[in-house]
Amino acid sequence: MSHHKTNLSIILFTAIFILCSTATTSKNNNNCHRRCGDQTVKFPFGFSDDCEVKLNCTNKKVKIGELTVQEVNSDSIFIYLPAKCNRSTSFITPLFSKNFAPTWNNSFLVQNCNSKLGGCVIPTSLFFGTKIDVEAGCDDSRRRNDNITCFTQLQRRRVREDVLTLEDWNRIGCKFLFSAIAVVDRERVQDVPIQLEVVELGWWLQGSPRCSQDANRTVVHLAGEKQGFRCRCHEGFVGDGFSNGSGCQRASHCSPKTQGSGRCGKALRIGVLLGVITIGASVAAALFLLCYYAKRRSTWLTKQLTVKRLLREAAGNHIVPLYPYKEIEKATNFFSEKHRLGTGAYGTVYAGNLHNDELVAIKKIKYRDTNSVDQVMNEIKLLSSVSHPNLVRLLGCCIEKGEHILVYEYMPNGTLSQHLQRERGGTLPWTIRLTIASETANAIAYLHSSNNPPIYHRDIKSSNILLDFSFQSKVADFGLSRLGMTETSHISTAPQGTPGYVDPQYHQNFHLSDKSDVYSFGVVLVEIITAMKVVDFSRPQSEINLAALAVEKIRKGHTDDIIDPFLDLHRDAWTLYSVHKVAELAFRCLAFHSETRPSMIEAAEELDHIRRSGWTTMEDASSVGSACSSPRIGNDNLVSKSEILVVSQKSNRFLEPIEEVKNSSPVSVHGNWSSRPSSPSTNSLLGNVVQ
Repeated sequence: MSHHKTNLSIILFTAIFILCSTATTSKNNNNCHRRCGDQTVKFPFGFSDDCEVKLNCTNKKVKIGELTVQEVNSDSIFIYLPAKCNRSTSFITPLFSKNFAPTWNNSFLVQNCNSKLGGCVIPTSLFFGTKIDVEAGCDDSRRRNDNITCFTQLQRRRVREDVLTLEDWNRIGCKFLFSAIAVVDRERVQDVPIQLEVVELGWWLQGSPRCSQDANRTVVHLAGEKQGFRCRCHEGFVGDGFSNGSGCQRASHCSPKTQGSGRCGKALRIGVLLGVITIGASVAAALFLLCYYAKRRSTWLTKQLTVKRLLREAAGNHIVPLYPYKEIEKATNFFSEKHRLGTGAYGTVYAGNLHNDELVAIKKIKYRDTNSVDQVMNEIKLLSSVSHPNLVRLLGCCIEKGEHILVYEYMPNGTLSQHLQRERGGTLPWTIRLTIASETANAIAYLHSSNNPPIYHRDIKSSNILLDFSFQSKVADFGLSRLGMTETSHISTAPQGTPGYVDPQYHQNFHLSDKSDVYSFGVVLVEIITAMKVVDFSRPQSEINLAALAVEKIRKGHTDDIIDPFLDLHRDAWTLYSVHKVAELAFRCLAFHSETRPSMIEAAEELDHIRRSGWTTMEDASSVGSACSSPRIGNDNLVSKSEILVVSQKSNRFLEPIEEVKNSSPVSVHGNWSSRPSSPSTNSLLGNVVQ
């Protein structure tokens, strides 16, 4: 009897021990190590063989194979996969496990594939020099010539599978794995749905794990119609979601039944204390904001005073109005596209209404840095110190809220470039073109000779020659202009300007002089004659640069080959003669050696002489009555009666703006400006030439 009792006791003790051990294991699984250095992972993850999902802990870092784990959450494991050349595709084999595998959300970047995968094809060179830091030691020729292909869910063979299998991966037939891109479900990740150099692994548990009552069970579809499972806590709860783990707890750690007692009572008292602290913090924040805005106001006033001081220094004795930014916004309807006149390398120009609907041109400088401030002040300084009817007038500026804005008189007929390229209106008659060339030359000559030190514009081009309502030219855009030195013939500065217009010697030797503007003006003369683009890659290789093309044609005596076919050269003898004379002047302005070029004063005088020759021809025709002596063209033959030049007054169709923007009258803030004619025939030569 005693023996039976002993056996029964042993059996009961063993059963109780097994039950307790099972309960303890199922609840906490104490044999699973879940800590790696300073990091702790939740159930079911761990770092020992007893853990449901085993990870590696190497040098106190969580890893799978040789790859570092960036994040573990209730759905995914994110692995860092740095870009690397010549890495075998077998490198990520450890990512395929019985409890996890890469999801189809990944796009793997692979190389050296046996066949096209049907995804993207990316030139390898695009990845070099970008934010992706490719390891050194790669074969440079291989990495730049072997394109990268994307292995994506486009190659997904089974619709319901959530993860890849190792067979899927080996089937792609690619030799190298460059990197990966994880495109994460936007419902789960709101901040960065696309992650570079990252692989997303989906994880699961086998069988049917029990989820907490405040959690949902998620099914993971595996190959062969198998399934895995995960648990995820409801919204507002935290934890691993498993009954065998920590389960789910409210984010506040207190349920309605337990509030006011125990830990929750303590939490309530802490909450009251936090409320008091919050009120105090709110008061402190309000005081901070008051101090912040007071300091900001003080800083703004200091900046305004600094701007006004800089303006006084730049403008000297001249007054340059300073417009408030709000007024500029209102004038341009908040810089709307309807008001935009054009965009250049240094800013965008808008039409605006200031002071009783007077039209102005408002240039918003593109670059908001120290250089743009210098550019604005430089332009203010130069335009405030000059006064010429063929230079655009500066009406004011705005330097506020990080913006740098200049206000000019409005030019209703746009730029010379727009007319030569037939972007506005019809063909400009030769007399108009010649007058524009003469007026522009006079303006540049004025900059070179009437100021001490002289002013070098440095950006003479047809798009910087503006035309007013009567097609009078106005040279604009002095942002790159510089003052010359009175003691020397040139100054040294880094080459700046527009391709096709830059003096080759200036570009080669950094020697800026008045002859640099002469070269650019020579290019403008060629544009006026040919109406061709300064740089045009649609032309033959040797003719891409207009200056080089023109020099070659004029040197060989083939000027007629490049003259604008829309010009009626045979209307009268003087037209053909004057076009050739302007071409000869352009040829001399485009000389490679600057010392052989004429000065701008000489160029202006020669253009004025060419214009006067037309007037002289008309006067001779009037005095003779039936015939006149025309300019000589290669021989001494006189021009027949049918070639007599008769010049009428300005045609009204050239006085009307081609594209009106509301009131198309020029702004006259500083009083009336009249164009000073360079010869008595100015008004007559602006008219049409008729037989």
